[in-house]
Amino acid sequence: MSASIIPTMPYRDAAAAIDWLCRAFGFSRHAVYPDGAGGVAHAQLIFGNGMIMLGTAAEEGSGSIQYPPAGHVTQSAYVVVKDADAHHARARREGAEIVAPLKDEAHGGRGYSCRDLEGHLWHFGTYDPWAKA
Repeated sequence: MSASIIPTMPYRDAAAAIDWLCRAFGFSRHAVYPDGAGGVAHAQLIFGNGMIMLGTAAEEGSGSIQYPPAGHVTQSAYVVVKDADAHHARARREGAEIVAPLKDEAHGGRGYSCRDLEGHLWHFGTYDPWAKA
């Protein structure tokens, strides 16, 4: 099964973000295309059957329609993980800013929320809305 919704995220330093997202969150590189100017034109990272796409952010005022977070986020990703405790420990060890502590959720599962090295908001947990009850 492939992902039918793929979040896209701009990063000021996309190359560093790719390394960090793989190390801290467990993503794997699917494709990375340099932009010829030291940045990343387009990258695809996978986690299970999910994917995110990212690239080097355009400069403010460039006419781009998407920029990295500037203190607030209006959209974020939830990623289903097998072991929320182990994932939380890995992300914390790599410097993720934990913004909602690891806890058992009332709707089922266990999870936490954090910000990555450039401020994108992420949610990780064991609750899988696709799983059969």
